[in-house]
Amino acid sequence: MREHMTISKTLLHASSTESYKNFASISTTESKTAQQISVADAIIQMLESLGVRRAFGLMGGGMAHLWKALSNSDMQVLNFRHEGGAAFAAVEAYFASGSPNIVFTTTGPGISNALTGLLAARNEGAKVILLSASTSASQRGRRAIQETTIETLPSAGIFSPGMPFNYATIVESAAQLPQIFRQLAIGLAQPGGFVAHLSIPNDVQSILVDRISLPQVDFSSYRITPSPKAIAKSVELLSSGPFAIWVGFGARDAAEEIRQLAEKTGAAVMCSPRGKGIFPEDHPQFVGVTGWGGQASVITYMQEQTPLRILVLGTRLGEPTSFWRQDMVPPRGFVHVDINPEVPGVSYPYAETFPIQSDIKAFLEELLKQLPEASSRPRTLSLPRPERKVMEPSAGYPVRSEVLIEEIQKVIVEGSDALVISEAGNSFIWANHLLQFSQPNRYRVSTGFAAMGQAVTGVVGAALARNGKAVAIVGDGAMLMNNEISTAVRYKIPAVWIVLNDGHYNMCHQGMTSLGFQGADATIPQTDFVLIARGMGAEGIRVEKESDLQAALEQAIASTVPFVVDVVIDPSRSAPSQGRNQTLTAPGVQSSAVKSLTNFH
Repeated sequence: MREHMTISKTLLHASSTESYKNFASISTTESKTAQQISVADAIIQMLESLGVRRAFGLMGGGMAHLWKALSNSDMQVLNFRHEGGAAFAAVEAYFASGSPNIVFTTTGPGISNALTGLLAARNEGAKVILLSASTSASQRGRRAIQETTIETLPSAGIFSPGMPFNYATIVESAAQLPQIFRQLAIGLAQPGGFVAHLSIPNDVQSILVDRISLPQVDFSSYRITPSPKAIAKSVELLSSGPFAIWVGFGARDAAEEIRQLAEKTGAAVMCSPRGKGIFPEDHPQFVGVTGWGGQASVITYMQEQTPLRILVLGTRLGEPTSFWRQDMVPPRGFVHVDINPEVPGVSYPYAETFPIQSDIKAFLEELLKQLPEASSRPRTLSLPRPERKVMEPSAGYPVRSEVLIEEIQKVIVEGSDALVISEAGNSFIWANHLLQFSQPNRYRVSTGFAAMGQAVTGVVGAALARNGKAVAIVGDGAMLMNNEISTAVRYKIPAVWIVLNDGHYNMCHQGMTSLGFQGADATIPQTDFVLIARGMGAEGIRVEKESDLQAALEQAIASTVPFVVDVVIDPSRSAPSQGRNQTLTAPGVQSSAVKSLTNFH
């Protein structure tokens, strides 16, 4: 986010608005015969002035004036096939570009369809603004088509702040626009995520308003810096014995500072699933990925070279990251840094924790200045490293997941600059466990909300925003749920889908088997995703033998059009996710079964 957000833009409002005089003065250079435009146009121009450049959604009669305003703006407007897919695409476009995005929907089911993606936006920390239509005041309670009121949709959380929205309001009058402008500007300037909802009734969208000029308004970026006292205490704690660094997604803008700190102190470094690549996974001080699909080397390190403390940077340490394992708590606990003061101590409430509210980069910059060189005892043992068991491709059928991921590593991770997004489910487990990244911002996964379908649709937004390749590693179940291949074809977006096609919801199937539960049906009729892709105007190739993987992936990464690689994989290969199954049997409890696990897989 920019250090300062400067707003200076011609906006609009009704000439009778007295409240606006406290916020901006009406331009004396404009004549009383100045052209009037609609509230819908006013809102779109307001959002453009706040740096919004893309809108993802699905049109409808209820939002006709909004759709017209969007279509005639300078924004890039993309019409998706499902509002949920549009919302996921907006989330991934934000993370690929750092720019806030619009999601637009019509009334009723348009809003409810988008909610899963918007919940993901809030959980992931994206900046997204929902523009929706709602029923005009004169039609409320009269069974209007797709009636959208507080009587037909829950008001708490949809039309008012709560979850998923940090800010939400119904725009009943142009007089509200100055305050809405201010609330959105503050929300977009602050660190972390911001999800807002403006619901505009049909009749209000078309009200004409006069042009006015807003003065220049500067908003600081709200960068939260650590206090001198917090830095001094951190130096004291981290200098008292060996410590490790646990890197989360919230530290993605501080990759260089993390590397400097690790090399200055000799600290071991581990990362959460979303933190992959922030610290290079090929670095000799990297001991592995924690949590869901993580690596045994982390537990080996914690058991054999136990640090006195762990410096936690930008992760909640929730179930996908830690499984709440007791053996991940060092003897003197955590120094936990996060911009959200509610995060430290939540996942391990019984552990000693020194909490620091700060931007990660700001904290590390100050810590590096004051931390002595010899803050960690000399290391006599080499650190354990994640194991990589390379399996050679064969001509056999079907494909083993481990071999597929190894080929993805060579062709896509090492052979291109493509962004890689993995879908919730076994595809994420395999990718998290076996892929290695040496640069930040090359890998994306949702572990907070972990919504099925986020990668299969989000990859379109990511490829669009980065103006280049983005690759989604997905399961057949997710691909059947809600893909946006047609949207990618419409806008010539070079997204790539690699489908782990095993005829199962295999995380569910393998999980139920692991738990000893019988009779659950998690099978899917075998699907030919290449035929589906070509039917929509994309290209694709089906792979049934491991020896054909490399050529297929090279063809996909070289393609200039949307491309599907349909890989028939062996459903019997168990994904490394047993730690998750243990927590399902005793959620939140440090049971003997959890404690006895010797690794994360």
